[in-house]
Amino acid sequence: MHKGSLSRFLNSPEGYRGRLAPSPTGLLHVGHARTFWIAAQRAREHRGMLILRNEDLDPQRSRAEFARAMVEDLRWLGIQWSEGPDCGGACGPYAQSERRAHYLEAWRRLREGGFIYPCVCSRKDLAQAASAPNEGDADDEPVYPGTCRGRAAGAIAGPAGANWRFRVPDGEAIEFTDLNLGAQRYVAGRDFGDFLVWRRDDVSAYQLAVVVDDAAMRITEVVRGADLLKSTVRQLLLTRALGLAAPDYFHCELVRDAAGVRLAKRHDALSVRHLRESGMAPEKVLAMAGWP
Repeated sequence: MHKGSLSRFLNSPEGYRGRLAPSPTGLLHVGHARTFWIAAQRAREHRGMLILRNEDLDPQRSRAEFARAMVEDLRWLGIQWSEGPDCGGACGPYAQSERRAHYLEAWRRLREGGFIYPCVCSRKDLAQAASAPNEGDADDEPVYPGTCRGRAAGAIAGPAGANWRFRVPDGEAIEFTDLNLGAQRYVAGRDFGDFLVWRRDDVSAYQLAVVVDDAAMRITEVVRGADLLKSTVRQLLLTRALGLAAPDYFHCELVRDAAGVRLAKRHDALSVRHLRESGMAPEKVLAMAGWP
């Protein structure tokens, strides 16, 4: 399994390609500012490219006004990118809501390879069967009890109507070397279980969409928050199943409020937009976030 690599971008004909991948479900906060600034800084240090991707995958929560705000606020912070929904590029479209065909093709490949199965468990079923996630870990979720593991995918034409789960290799240690936090190791079936790749409302799940998009956009390094470490091992399994090259990973320490709680989009007072409108300069916002 992927253990990371030293300067994988040296083997890429295009060199380093990083990405900014905000979701327009709320205003960006100072924690986002710090992570995205680090992503931009690493792209500059490697004389590489930075790609902006609008992760508007969730049709219920994504809003156009938040998408506009994130572009404006990122530019106000002094972050620049070479490709994105506002400027185009060779790897578009750069909004996930426009990339369904890519996700559907990946779903078909996973189904044909026997990696996924349809799950018909209700939320109530899962709530009764699952243990509580670890407190404070935003990327944690109850380990799926395997109720539908024996269901055959069959010759189903499309994914709608069921929650499709990736069957993890129970007992396998998934390891990678994070370029910021060092060696990481999780055991499939113990630390995380079978996870969603497609939702019953016929929308690709986050884990699958990110893997497909990072490969299609030729991303060589993913910079994001440490709350997504466990997502990385799920995505590495999908990357392997789809026969794709894995990027390197750099997970940033989380920014927390005065009470020690990690920042979330509900922290309106610490949103970049609120601080910007209050007259605070970009460098002051970054200083609040602990940068540099």
